[in-house]
Amino acid sequence: MQIEEKQVKPDIKSMLPEEIKSAPALSGEPQYRAGQIFKWLSTGVTSFDEMTDLSKTLRTKLKDNFTLNTPVLIKKQISKKDASEKYLWRHTDDNTSETVVMKYKHGNAVCVSTQVGCKMGCVFCASAIGGFIRDLTPSEMLDEVIFSEAEYKKQISRIVLMGIGEPLDNYDNVVKFIKLVNHKDGKNIGMRRISLSTCGLTEKFDKLGELNLQLTLSVSLHAPDDETRSALMPINKSRGTEDLFSACRKYFANTGRRITFEYTMIDGVNDSREQAALLAEKLKETNAHLNLIPLNIVNEREFRPSSKENMLNFIKILEESGANVTVRRSLGGDVDASCGQLRIRSAQT
Repeated sequence: MQIEEKQVKPDIKSMLPEEIKSAPALSGEPQYRAGQIFKWLSTGVTSFDEMTDLSKTLRTKLKDNFTLNTPVLIKKQISKKDASEKYLWRHTDDNTSETVVMKYKHGNAVCVSTQVGCKMGCVFCASAIGGFIRDLTPSEMLDEVIFSEAEYKKQISRIVLMGIGEPLDNYDNVVKFIKLVNHKDGKNIGMRRISLSTCGLTEKFDKLGELNLQLTLSVSLHAPDDETRSALMPINKSRGTEDLFSACRKYFANTGRRITFEYTMIDGVNDSREQAALLAEKLKETNAHLNLIPLNIVNEREFRPSSKENMLNFIKILEESGANVTVRRSLGGDVDASCGQLRIRSAQT
């Protein structure tokens, strides 16, 4: 006896207007309907019935032919220090992802997760604790923005793909999400207000550069030498810092978009004067911006933030070499700010 496979309905919130327009289920509908549907999806509707300017017949057709999923907020933490808010969302398969909303002078930014768990195994990060489970879909990432903004009750104007997961390891879904959130009829967040952070999957740099998206590519560096970086970030063992810097130079040459290097300052690991001097030399070759990040303590990890003295000495050496360096303001330290911490706490309870 042949068992008939259950047909999975398309995820309509992961579709761009032109894809909605060409969907077989909507054949015969006026073309402008696709734009109406897309706009509704970007507002955070939780059912097709909320699309009140569509006919009941069309709404029924949408229910019969597409899925419309929404996350459930299961945990919210608000920082008493800086008013950052961290949310833990449960998806339809009971897996969870985190987002953080941070207030800056230039507007509110949301830090978006791209995967449930992470494969990269960086030893100072909470994201990989518990292992990798699956990629997030474009609509699930879009929901992180839509529903975080609704919960925060203030407009979000910037996105950083810097939460749980490695964005370039979920390349197709992440690119689709970026196009969705950038679309003029959707959230309309400009490409220059989107930052994508990668641990250095250099084989994806050319592919991303060819799209010429004008976003900011942020590379998690965390050490200028192979010995230290490989100890902190297993991904470096198969690529190496020279491959990484070479890929960064090529990306800048092809796109004209300057790369930002992220460098988490870890006491006694990557904050020596010698490492600062080596880093300064590497930066001269790449025309990159350096963002130093005070380490957020993860209880499950042994690392601690650099001392104020080491931080100042490190900065002095870089600035004297002419490096373009800033120190990121530490936000959300009292709300499990590091990626993955809230998810871990939830799993333990």
